[in-house]
Amino acid sequence: MHYVYILKSEKDNRLYIGYSSDLKNRIKDHNEGLVGATKHRRPLELIYYEAYNDKKLAREREIQLKKFGSSYQGLIKRLKLK
Repeated sequence: MHYVYILKSEKDNRLYIGYSSDLKNRIKDHNEGLVGATKHRRPLELIYYEAYNDKKLAREREIQLKKFGSSYQGLIKRLKLK
């Protein structure tokens, strides 16, 4: 499986969108400070993920969300984060 996920920083309440084929280990890496983009924003909490059978579809969804357009806004609204 391939995963698109959203983490929320407990330090600054900001969100991080990522992709992984091993969600459990990737979250562990984030919280151990092994990911440069989030190492200063720890601890991080997994607040959402989507699972895909197809790697290409998962990467496309990650990119779609990272554009912060209507897809992102709709998801944030559904999660009631803002």
